Amino acid sequence: MSEPGSRTRSGTGRFISGVVEGFYGRPWTMEQRTELFKREQKWGLNTYLYAPKDDYKHRMYWRDLYSAEEAEQLTALISAAKQHEVEFIYAISPGLDITFSNPREVAALKKKLDQVKGFGCSSFSLLFDDIESEMCPADRRTFGSFAHAQAAVTNEVYRHLGEPHSFLFCPTDYCAAFCTPSVSQSSYLHTVGQTLLPGIDVLWTGPKVVSHKISVESIEEVSAVLKRPPVIWDNIHANDYDPQRLFLGPYKDRPTDLIPKLRGVLTNPNCEFHSNFVAVHTLATWCKAAADGGPRDVDMAGGEEEQDWSYSPQKALSLALTDWLQEFMTADQPGGPRRLKKELCDEEPMQTDMSEGPYVPGPEENPLYTAEPLTLDDLELLSELFYLPYEHGATARTMLQELDWLQTDSRAAAADPLTSATPSDSDQRVPAGPAHSPTAGQTAEWRRRAQQFDDMCHAVVQMFNRLSNAPNRRILYDLYTYICDIKSGVGLARAYVKTLGGRARASAQLMNDDPEPWGFRGGLSGEFQRMLPGHGNRDLFRHPPTTAVYSIRPYCPEDKMELQRISREMRREGEDEASVTQPPLLSDCLSAGEISPSPQCGLVLEDEIGMCGYAVALTDAKSAAAKIQRAASEAFSEDFPSLVSVQVLPRVADPAPARRMIGQLLSSIRISGSRGVFCDLRPSDRRMLEFYSRLGSFRAIQAGGLPGDVVIMAASLP
Repeated sequence: MSEPGSRTRSGTGRFISGVVEGFYGRPWTMEQRTELFKREQKWGLNTYLYAPKDDYKHRMYWRDLYSAEEAEQLTALISAAKQHEVEFIYAISPGLDITFSNPREVAALKKKLDQVKGFGCSSFSLLFDDIESEMCPADRRTFGSFAHAQAAVTNEVYRHLGEPHSFLFCPTDYCAAFCTPSVSQSSYLHTVGQTLLPGIDVLWTGPKVVSHKISVESIEEVSAVLKRPPVIWDNIHANDYDPQRLFLGPYKDRPTDLIPKLRGVLTNPNCEFHSNFVAVHTLATWCKAAADGGPRDVDMAGGEEEQDWSYSPQKALSLALTDWLQEFMTADQPGGPRRLKKELCDEEPMQTDMSEGPYVPGPEENPLYTAEPLTLDDLELLSELFYLPYEHGATARTMLQELDWLQTDSRAAAADPLTSATPSDSDQRVPAGPAHSPTAGQTAEWRRRAQQFDDMCHAVVQMFNRLSNAPNRRILYDLYTYICDIKSGVGLARAYVKTLGGRARASAQLMNDDPEPWGFRGGLSGEFQRMLPGHGNRDLFRHPPTTAVYSIRPYCPEDKMELQRISREMRREGEDEASVTQPPLLSDCLSAGEISPSPQCGLVLEDEIGMCGYAVALTDAKSAAAKIQRAASEAFSEDFPSLVSVQVLPRVADPAPARRMIGQLLSSIRISGSRGVFCDLRPSDRRMLEFYSRLGSFRAIQAGGLPGDVVIMAASLP
């Protein structure tokens, strides 16, 4: 059975399969490229396209010839590719500033490619991607269109080089999304198809720059326009557009039925060389699939989206990770990580002082740290956390879904956002029940799923620890930024769930209004994105908790019944046996409507369901206090004459609306001439005691003449 390298297209040429180094970022080293050639030969791939965007003599300074030292390096690299039976295609990208109509510019391009041809290179590529499509006046006078200009120069260079067997052209409109108005009606692509010489192949990324899926139908459409099958430049594993993402999932969502419809496939993978083992390995498996013939067993339980009987992405991934594990366990430098368990068993530690034996901790001391060896399960978890651009792996999806459920149903853990908004070091979280208390079964279910989520988070931490001690440090260093980031993110989520369940004090880095820099992500780019209307609509987790919209409006007499309902509901939540028999509070009388709030001293909070909170006040509470035989000292009444009462239902998951509401209310009271406000609370109402404490302006004070079962929180209004 033939390998994909010998597959023919319409009876001519082999199927191009391999890697394009075409990303933006630090180019790979000569040593890494040579290692790539070895892997390609081993796995049955046959091509390497040299097109690093940040090699300045490839793109920005394309006219400059290579120095003697650079020439020596490129010559050695081309020779290494030939040694490993990999076709080296040299690409140049002159589109930033070339004047197509100037013969001297075309001569400079020919001279540069002649130099590279002298290094032993026989295959070439002209790239016109990611450039402005507006022609300069000189070119507009000579060529009918941008496509005509590119095709004319490309044809001339192709003939000058002797019509190489492999010559690739990258159009400016290199994906369907760039074509106006469509692929089939694109005048640019039609011109390219009609004008380019038949021996020149065209690069194409698919429906998009980073294509989710590439269908047979879409390739047939573009092939008809280009009058030749394209070579896919596949960005499925490219990460140069997002420094926080890495892609370790399998080559996927490209049916093997594409192979006879294409001239070839080149993957443009992650910037980090050692992170591309899976990307290249699984592409090789895909390329071999149709050549091997016969259907493979597809694990439909594993969720394969396409019933491709020749190729299973999940099985290809397993093969790649199994081989990658061996790479991880091969030390790339002397020494390597310390104290792997196997090493402790196999050899004695080096001792420089024979009078002292190895350190052995005492029975009550910390045990020595010993690194567990990396496992295949660890690499599978790593791949699922850093899967593909349009898809998280199974474990990542499960973790997001569980966190969503635990947050949404946190009532079963007696969580309350008002009591955990901005905790201090001395705060202890006090659970407060919801409007309808959960059953014992609901609470048990929440706890069970919280523990499962914690176990998954623990597995991520363990994976991080074992990766950090893998012998091959070169691979680790390419992964380190990403695994540190995911460990941090998972740690924050883990702490948050423990806080919801009352198992830990609310973490300052989670709830604080002023977190440290390592407690959040995004930088300036993140801030810009959050300000744009479309931010978040492409999250891979399709069901994130939505952000509620709240409105604050003035209280009116028609709100009295709703205010009473909320007051009764929240009073039931905070009642204990002692409070039922105690005299009413002034705040209760105000909330229950027995006392009407002062004019312009009432606010109502509403969400999409209806009224969900209120803040009301009496600017002078003396007469109301007299009605229930509560009299404070003259000094207290002079300093704090006004009474406030605030309540918010537990469904309000954001403490900010309540803060804004009471802030507006205090402004209105200050305008009336009041010097200060107070509220009276039961000692058992820990929820509201903590809420007022966290506002910053309120403090607990002693007020003579009031019963001992009342706590007064007061704030001055300077």
